[in-house]
Order: sequence, then structure tokens, then C-alpha cells
Amino acid sequence: MKVILNEDVKHLGEMGDVKVVANGYYRNYLLPRGLVVPFNPETVAYFESKKAEIEARKEQKRKDSASLKEKLEALSVELTMPAGSNGKLYGAVTNLTLAEFFAKNGYEIERKRIDIPGLTIKSTGTYHVTVRLYETQTAEVSVTVKGQLSKEDQEKLETEKASAASKEEKAEEAK
Repeated sequence: MKVILNEDVKHLGEMGDVKVVANGYYRNYLLPRGLVVPFNPETVAYFESKKAEIEARKEQKRKDSASLKEKLEALSVELTMPAGSNGKLYGAVTNLTLAEFFAKNGYEIERKRIDIPGLTIKSTGTYHVTVRLYETQTAEVSVTVKGQLSKEDQEKLETEKASAASKEEKAEEAK
């Protein structure tokens, strides 16, 4: 069934868009919530009269998206995750982890809009993550993952350092 969206509908479109949807979706979900109106000459004329207002909203979204892009690209993301001595993480950095980081810093970004190469980050290092914004705009965010050794690994490393230091002292005394 052909409909015109009354307001923005997630995963379907924005206000004023003409879409073809299944009859059941229209009848059971969209129409009772007032999200759409049927496509007919009267509704088309109504939305033509509101076209300037709709375009102004879209332009404002584009501007907001551009400013968010600049802010995100200037942001340095540093995450500290538990890792082994070889740099492999005990967990993984996912788009949910990044969405929570952005939320703590005041950016509302859905996790579905964050694209990580390889879907997850499983070792320490610097990675480039893509955040999809409005329409075709994207932001490239640099993510640095640092490893935090577990207590057991820290103890092993300290004992190894201590034993190496004692070996060096014995070698110097022998000279």
C-alpha cells in the first residue's frame, strides 16, 4: 500500500516521504499510531503545501550532522581494556562499547550506526571506526585501545623483571 509518512519513522523514512508498505504493517502499526496517511490527491496536496517546512527540517538535520561530524572527528577515543601481555584483549571492543563511550561524553549515537572493521576489536592498537550520520554523511573516528594487565599477569611480569635484575647483579658480581 502506498502511504505518506506523517513523521519520521525509524527504519522506514522521514516526514513527507512516499513509501510502499505491506497492508498489515499499515493497518496494524502505522495507521493506529498516526505515523502515516494514505496516498491520495488530498494528502499529496497537503504535503506539497508543507514542502518548504519539511525541507527546512531536513536542512537543519544536515547542519546538525555536519557539526557532529566535526566534533566526532576531533574527539580522541581512548579505551583501556583488560588484556594479556601479548596485547590480546580478554573481551572485545564492540559498537555497544563505543556507543556507551559516546553517551558518557554527551553524544547520542545509536550503536547500529557505528561500523567497526571486522565487527569487533580484539587486540590493542589504533583503529579507524566509521560513524554513519544523517543521509550519506559519515565520520571517521580514531579509536586507541590500550591494554590493562590483569593482577596475575602483572605479578608474573614483576617476578620476571626481578629475576632478570637479580641475574644481572650476579653477573656483575662475578666480574
